[in-house]
Amino acid sequence: MEKPTHTQVIGITSGKSGVGKTTVSVNLAVALHDMGYDVMLLDANTSASNAQVALGSKCPLSLADFVSGGKNLTDIIHKRHYGIQLIDGANTIGQMTKLNPEQATRVLKQFSDLEDTLDFLIIDLPPGTDPSVLSFMAATGRRLVVVRCGDKEGLADAYAMIKILCSDFNLDRIYVIANGAKTVEDGQKLFDHLNTVATKFLNRQLHFLGSVIQDELMVEAAENHKAVTEFAPTSTAARDFRHLATATSELDRKQYEEGGLGHFVQRIIHLHELKTS
Repeated sequence: MEKPTHTQVIGITSGKSGVGKTTVSVNLAVALHDMGYDVMLLDANTSASNAQVALGSKCPLSLADFVSGGKNLTDIIHKRHYGIQLIDGANTIGQMTKLNPEQATRVLKQFSDLEDTLDFLIIDLPPGTDPSVLSFMAATGRRLVVVRCGDKEGLADAYAMIKILCSDFNLDRIYVIANGAKTVEDGQKLFDHLNTVATKFLNRQLHFLGSVIQDELMVEAAENHKAVTEFAPTSTAARDFRHLATATSELDRKQYEEGGLGHFVQRIIHLHELKTS
């Protein structure tokens, strides 16, 4: 297993709620940890602590406690028994863009101090096209969009979000995960359709990370607040998340040569400049 040179920051979102985005975020994080990587999951959902619920955890402190200056970053990191490091974002996305110089220096330093001990930072972002969320997504090194097979409304919403990321932020390297596919071919068909539209109207080629096949054991795992690789390690869903984790770990790392946590936090602090960068 090759460790990345810099922390790889991955944003995960979707066009609408209810497509399994948080389930994908949590299970991908656990599958990467199972491979031997050091992983942190930032629960940045603004309306509910979905990632924490999925892991059967509740962070006693949040990112807001750190940003306000009341706590250090290491104080708010909650460790799940999988070994996943978990941070409660607690509606702090907007605050990160309004720091004074002293606050910004402190936040940047403490995040940068984690660089040598963290391989992946996975950010579970809210769905939709809210400008602050998409700006946050644009600051990440990799952007993963979860789309549920058979959900025409969700597919349209995902395309609308991808359109903004491409046109307003001039982004490429957007990866699609087909969730709830009936077959591998079903997931590939969904991606091919979305990619055809993006290529024709946005002049952007999307990238297919993989599919998660429908599996009732994944539903049971979620109901028991466990990752599917723990609850049902031989299940189809567990297999699919191991494949997604492998694909994620093998993404081209050339763009990370000057990346990492420090670069990500700098972009967050200066989100207002992203559209002109």
